[in-house]
This record gives sequence, structure tokens and C-alpha cells, in this order.
Amino acid sequence: MSLSIKMDIDAVEDVTCLDPELLQLPDVSPFALKASPQLVEDLFSQWLSLPGTGHLVKSLIDDAKSGTIVNASTNFSTLNAVGSHSLPSMFPSSNAPPLSPRSSSGSPRTSRQKSSPSALGSPLKLVSEPMQEIIPQFYFQNGCPPTKELKEQCLSQINHLFNNPLNGLQIDEFKAVTKEVCKLPSFLSSALFRKIDVDWTGIVTRDAFVKYWVNGNMLTMDIATQIFEILKRPGCKYLTQVDFKPVLRELLATHPGLEFLRNTPEFQDRYELIMDNINFCVNVPAETVIYRIFYHINRSGNGRLTLRELKRGSLVAAMQHADEEEDINKVLRYFSYEHFYVIYCKFWELDTDHDFFIDRENLIRYGNHALTYRIVDRIFSQAPRKFTSEVEGKMGYEDFVYFMLSEEDKSSQPSLEYWFKCIDLDGNGVLTPNEMQFFYEEQLHRMECMAQEPVLFEDILCQIIDMITPEREYCITPQDLKRCKLSGNVFNILFNLNKFVAFESRDPFLIRQEREEPTLTEWDRFAHREYIRLSMEEDVEDASNGSAEVWDESLEAPF
Repeated sequence: MSLSIKMDIDAVEDVTCLDPELLQLPDVSPFALKASPQLVEDLFSQWLSLPGTGHLVKSLIDDAKSGTIVNASTNFSTLNAVGSHSLPSMFPSSNAPPLSPRSSSGSPRTSRQKSSPSALGSPLKLVSEPMQEIIPQFYFQNGCPPTKELKEQCLSQINHLFNNPLNGLQIDEFKAVTKEVCKLPSFLSSALFRKIDVDWTGIVTRDAFVKYWVNGNMLTMDIATQIFEILKRPGCKYLTQVDFKPVLRELLATHPGLEFLRNTPEFQDRYELIMDNINFCVNVPAETVIYRIFYHINRSGNGRLTLRELKRGSLVAAMQHADEEEDINKVLRYFSYEHFYVIYCKFWELDTDHDFFIDRENLIRYGNHALTYRIVDRIFSQAPRKFTSEVEGKMGYEDFVYFMLSEEDKSSQPSLEYWFKCIDLDGNGVLTPNEMQFFYEEQLHRMECMAQEPVLFEDILCQIIDMITPEREYCITPQDLKRCKLSGNVFNILFNLNKFVAFESRDPFLIRQEREEPTLTEWDRFAHREYIRLSMEEDVEDASNGSAEVWDESLEAPF
């Protein structure tokens, strides 16, 4: 019987393998298998010698050859039951291994059987097509293509705007396309026009715009990605300061809130500039805005603004606000002209020789000599940030913008990082009591010179630790500072005597004002106060000059 079954199996060449689960032999201890490798062969031979095995195997082979799907679970269970009682006396009855449980909990082989063909009712069958779940495409290398409805709607708008004899638009006519079709701020119009008109023909045709905006899948991108793709240069994966200059020039030339710059060329004459009116009115304000953008958004500080940084920042919202708001001074983020005015006037006051550079002695005078010599030395050692100035021992305008934004708003993350690097003398990323004491010593000496009651460093250290509550006692990290809302006061205590005294006095009026306007930052409040002060000084100066002119005229002899 065993020999005939083996001959039948050899005669079937189409069946190359059988599912080992079909054998359904009783489970044997792995230790027994390891001790006797021949045990499996012996068990298989015994299983083949059972009376019902030959009929079952022949039946399965016939079904497999004919392509019939067979559910043989009943036969297997019956055969297994018979075979389990007719096992030869290979083991004594008291030591026979137990059968494998056919339940949800059992041996690892039983767990695998849940997903095997035998568990699904088809223990042995020819290859069939697997059931596949269709997953829609979610990644597109060149952006997700627009839907048919969105594409038709966009093309309808394009056809309407490009309906002219030239079948195209010049740069001064392109702003409507930027606003209505692209939904972008209007001062991006020139940048978008130049991006499409690569040959500088002076005109963008309908087909060229459709190819770039619709077929290039720009239509379905989010607004941050659209701005990023428009501004970046070919082959680059980041934005630089130069990429923003055309946008800022158009903003200054077209925004209604900056019209006075184009109509009042005497603005820069008050400061006796040597440069011409156009260069001043365009370059300096635009560069100030760019420096502020990179100060807040380019967190890596490498001058390369990535798409991720652009999306995480507030620049896109500020651009949209600037395009909708006629009063540019209400756009506090980046674009406020009053903020630029405060920064530039501060720089001009310190730059006594007007060479557009500031040295140590100039910076010491900042804030009515508020800073200590030691912190100024750290700034000029370029510990917080490497100077862009190529003149040794002097900081340029961009370096001063970074310094001033950090000094006047110590609650922002860029400011905390700026001053942390100054105090961290050994650069190990931790502020220790020795490092803080080094800077506070000069503060203590200044208090004594000003006849103020000195506060010992031990008391100051306890106050700082209670204020910051660092994870490790007497070791302050940047993460500790960023968790505390009062962390900026730590730096004022160490090197800014005026703000340290103001913090100790706690003006109730300022505290109430801060509560009433919680959305304003420390920089916003400072810039507002400083702009009012500068405006009043200019009004007084103009009035004095006017009265002098009247006085001179009255003294003129009639003859």
C-alpha cells in the first residue's frame, strides 16, 4: 500500500510541492527532534502507512490536476483522529507527545495556520490571482495634477484675462493674473513674470502661462510652496537674501502706504546721505525687511531659507496682510516702515563718522550706555553670530539689525539663542554660575559707582534659578530658557543695568498695558515708543528751524 502511493506521487509531475500543514502530524517536543533528526522521517513514513492516507493523497492530487478547489478540512480532522489512535508503539503510552491544539491559542505553527490556505478552506489549489487593495497614488514628483473641474475653472479665467490681440500680457498688465488666477500677493507679480518670461521678451503669452502654472502643477501647490518655487533660482533648494530683493523693490514702488517715500526725496537729506535718493529709499528699507525675515525664519542661521522654514514661519501670512492693508505700519511683522525707521535712526545715531560701520566704542553708547563692556566684547568676538562686515573690528548694518532685534526683544527664540552664546564662554551648551558671575561682576561694580544698593551674586543666582527652574540645578540650557516666559530678564540682570533696574521697579502702568495688548511683542512696544520719541524730536527740530527762519527774516534790514 505504501509503495503504490509513492508510485502515484512520482507519476504526478505537475504537483511540485505540498503544503506541510496538510500532513497534520502530532506536535513533537523540539528537544526530541533535536536529539533524533531521523524522527521526522519516521513519523512521515508512519503517516503514509495509515489506511486512509493513500485515498486522501490520491484524491487531492486528482483535484489539483483538474483545478478543482477542495475543502478537505473534514477529511483531515477525521484522518488525524484515526491516525492519532493508530500510531505505532514508537513512544510508550504514558510518554506519547500530545496532539497540537487546534484553537486560537497554541503553538507558533497553529498561529501561522490562521493565514494559511488550509485555514481559508482551500488547503491545496493551483496559483490564483491574489486579492489586492487598490491604493490611490499619493506622491507626485512634480506636484499633484489638478482635477478636471479646477483646471477648467482656471483656464476660463486665463482665457478671459489673456483675451487681447497680442494673446499675451506685458509686465504692467500681469498683476491681475497674479491676484485673480494665482491668488498671490500683487507685489510678486514681477517675480512671477520674470520666472515665465525666461527669454526676456517683455511679454507672457497665454500658452506660456498655462504651461508654467497649470501644466507645471503650480495650481495645486500650497501658497508657501508657490512662493518658494517662484523666488528660488533654478537648481537651488533654498532661498537667499538676493532672491527677496525684487519682491521688496516692487512692494516699495507700488504699495500705497509707502508712496511718501517716492514723493519726499528730502527724507534722506536730513541725515546728509551721500547716496542718491533712489538707492536709499529702495535699498535700505528693503534690506532691513530682508534681515528681519532671515532673523526670525532662518533658524539654522546659514543664510539659506528652506521650504520647511518658510512654511513654519509667518512670512506668507505677513505678505498677504501687507497686500491687503493700505497702512503698511499696521503690518508689524517684517514690513512696518516705522520699525525700519527706528532701526535705521538708532544705527545712524551710533555711527558718528557715518561710514556705515559701528565699532566697540559706538556700541557702548547704545541705550544710554546700558550694556557692559564685557558683553560688548563678546559681541565683537562674534560669539553669537559671525559678522557680515569685511572690516575687522566693526559691525555692519545687517549685524546691527540682528543685535538690536535681540536686545529689544529677549523673549523671542532667536534672541535667547543670541545671548545664550554670548554668556556661554566655553561653548558647552550650558550656563554655569561661574560664567554668569563673570558678567555680573561688572554690573555689581556699576551699581556701586551709581550709589545704588548692590545685590550680591549669591542672591541673584538664587533669583535666577527660581525664575528658570532648570532641570539640572545650577546648569541652565537653552531648553530651560525657552520654557520660561521670564528668561529674557536673566540676560538683563547680567549685562543691561537699565533694564535690570526697570525690572526690579516693575512699572504698574507698563504691566497693565502688556495685559491689555497680549499680541504685541516686546519689540513691537519698544518700536512704537521709540518712533513716537523720534517723531517728537523731529517736530521740535523742525519747529526750531522754522522759528529761526522767521526770526532771521524779521531781522533783515528793509534796505
